[in-house]
Amino acid sequence: MLGTLVDTPVMEVSDLRMRYGDREVLSGVEFSAAPGEVVVLLGPNGAGKTTTIEILEGFRMRSGGDVRVLGVDPAEGGEAWRARLGVVLQSWRDHSKWRVRELLEHLGSYYEAYSTPDKKRPWVIGELLEVVGLAGSASTVIGRLSGGQRRRLDVAIGIVGRPDLLFLDEPTVGFDPEARRDFHDLIHRMTDVDSTTVLLTTHDLDEAEKLADRILILARGRIVACGSADALSRQVAAESEVRWTLDGRRFVHSGVDATEFVRELFQQHGEAIGDLEVRRASLEETYMRLVREVEG
Repeated sequence: MLGTLVDTPVMEVSDLRMRYGDREVLSGVEFSAAPGEVVVLLGPNGAGKTTTIEILEGFRMRSGGDVRVLGVDPAEGGEAWRARLGVVLQSWRDHSKWRVRELLEHLGSYYEAYSTPDKKRPWVIGELLEVVGLAGSASTVIGRLSGGQRRRLDVAIGIVGRPDLLFLDEPTVGFDPEARRDFHDLIHRMTDVDSTTVLLTTHDLDEAEKLADRILILARGRIVACGSADALSRQVAAESEVRWTLDGRRFVHSGVDATEFVRELFQQHGEAIGDLEVRRASLEETYMRLVREVEG
């Protein structure tokens, strides 16, 4: 029974369709996500990312298809279901007169009724402030926070209820490199410790590559590619590029079987080979090529 529960998808999307008048925004979108998985949704502006997430969150009615989130149709999700979700939007602009701890305690109180033996809700506020890097600002009026601190608070608001499923929309916009690294550590902690599933949208492809267990590329209203960053690059790039130096000269070779080429290279030249590098297409190159193929 335990194995069955663990294997039950957190999200199941089949033939998802959305139409606005004569314009079809989503056309047969299909994917699933497992407990503890980080799924990154990539796509150009207008591809349907926001519409897809709003349907999954229960904020928008779909035109067709079957959607299950935490075992429930989002169109019918009640308060107990919603308490299991976390949402981090690009920015919150209210609550400026509250103090940081007061706001989190207030919002957290709404989750107490939905605590379970397996997961106590809300997050202990002192601990939450520590993990998002706001412990030193607990008594600060929100309107006086810096932009980076405010973004950390956005994240804290989204996870205060210790969600089973977390939706993140461009979560690290406005973060400095240290804050971004801390945020990535937090996501890994939530997925590893609490088996939180994460659906993330971002335009930062480096971030996508660091966080994603699986990447979905949405273009023209449908999923055009799905897999890890490495799997997608293999799918797109038939050839790899091998670079090396020999006798002070630099060489470059492109071929399908880089492993075999490198083996033959060392058999022929041995330790005279230097600065060897095997390079596949980056996620950015892969993404751009896939989108261009679809959009023409």
